[in-house]
Amino acid sequence: MPNLRLLRVLVHVFAGVLTCAFLFPFSSDARRSHFVRRWSIGLLHLCRVEVRFIDQSGGQLADHALIVANHVSWMDIFVINSWQACHFVAKSDIRSWPIAGWLSAQAGTIFLARGKQREVRRIYEGLVHQLRENKRIAFFPEGTTGAQGNLLPFHANLFEAAIEAQVPILPFAVRYVDAQGNLHPAADFIGEMTFAESMKLILKSGGMRAELIQLPSIPTDGAHRREVAQRAREVVANGLGQVLVD
Repeated sequence: MPNLRLLRVLVHVFAGVLTCAFLFPFSSDARRSHFVRRWSIGLLHLCRVEVRFIDQSGGQLADHALIVANHVSWMDIFVINSWQACHFVAKSDIRSWPIAGWLSAQAGTIFLARGKQREVRRIYEGLVHQLRENKRIAFFPEGTTGAQGNLLPFHANLFEAAIEAQVPILPFAVRYVDAQGNLHPAADFIGEMTFAESMKLILKSGGMRAELIQLPSIPTDGAHRREVAQRAREVVANGLGQVLVD
């Protein structure tokens, strides 16, 4: 049965390639966002991942804000995109991934090469411009995936873009649970685990629920990026029901 589901996932990926190749060049931004959201919902459905959106923000809107979230799995991007399509900031090496890198680029992913200051500055200026243009930008400030129950420190650099663009931070907490509400171990994508190994675990897991928790926004007026990053981490930890010890 998992092999059949894997085949269906591959067919879905191929359909995404065709959409990007033949429909995206002639589509508006709104239409592309619709395609990305619909495709993300379809992928999660095939993986038997049910998304539950939980609003703990008091009804605040996601427009004109920099979106941040904790990072558990490659699925996080699609969980967020199933709610509203975003342009994600990702490591530049993802661009070289077969198929997935090309699909990510077509979906508007912003690739960031660490250590290349000129390119980092160019990307940063682009983020500020897009935020001022009300583009929906998202990134994972942990910088890598971490096991559920362990929230890594937040890197502060990209928070500066929200401060300069004069937009708030809209934080989300993401977690994956089983039928009893316990953290699902098959969601963790850490260490030397490959994408194929992760997909196999998810398809054999029997299904899980992804909880996407929207949290209160964080103002950036007059703030320092490190203060904003630390506050965002505290808010996300609270949303996950975790107590920070560092």
